[in-house]
Amino acid sequence: MVNRRQAYEAQQRRRSLSIAGISTALVLAAVVVLVPLAPGWPAVRASFFDASVFAETFPTLLQAFMIDVMIFAWSVPLILGLGLAIALARGARAPALFPLRIFGAVYVDVFRGVPVILTIYLIGFGIPGLGLPRPWNSPYIWGTVALVLTYSAYVAEVLRSGIESVHASQRNAAICLGLSERDTMRYVVLPQAIRRVVPANMNMLVALQKDVALLSFIGPVEILRQAGIYKSLLANFTPYLVAAVIFLMVTVPATRYADYLLNRDRDARS
Repeated sequence: MVNRRQAYEAQQRRRSLSIAGISTALVLAAVVVLVPLAPGWPAVRASFFDASVFAETFPTLLQAFMIDVMIFAWSVPLILGLGLAIALARGARAPALFPLRIFGAVYVDVFRGVPVILTIYLIGFGIPGLGLPRPWNSPYIWGTVALVLTYSAYVAEVLRSGIESVHASQRNAAICLGLSERDTMRYVVLPQAIRRVVPANMNMLVALQKDVALLSFIGPVEILRQAGIYKSLLANFTPYLVAAVIFLMVTVPATRYADYLLNRDRDARS
């Protein structure tokens, strides 16, 4: 049985959805009608929206995207592991571990302060320049190292905020029950902290999936580099549009899932 308040809220939701739908349709109609009226639209359409080039390059670019997926797949566990280690180092309280806290703070400051593309250039070109033999001069290895170092700094701060969000009374209660500091962190604090920061880390992983394409600047022929090759061969920018579409096929569902987790977490707290 629906009461008057529930009926009123349902009416308001229908009204909001109707207004949002109408305004979105008006904006899309304006774009569709007004953009083709621009004087340079025929040239833009030929350069960026060539259907034949789209169909020709899509399979190869999708195959090149698998390289991005592989780099992403082996980077994620390394980032999460190193990020957790840095977060624990930042939260170390024992006086003897003060140097570890300093190291964690310096690490986070350095790798959050340097743009990711600059880190990729410095590590991707600098370390192979030492004359290392194969396979240790591979851009895949050092590009992955640059991504891991950069993103683990961000993940460490997210995890640290989750650890600090656990109320001190829970630590004290666990210690009163006989748990050691290590077991308190392992069985009481970390499970709650990690669960609370899952949505924020999902957003980090979405950003990482996009930034993997930056490794193309140091050598790997992944989707962005392959799109550049096609652009030069075909004298057309449509391959870049294909690359963008392929990225959206992955990042949009991942972003929506992160939003779902954020909303679920907010509802659980309210």
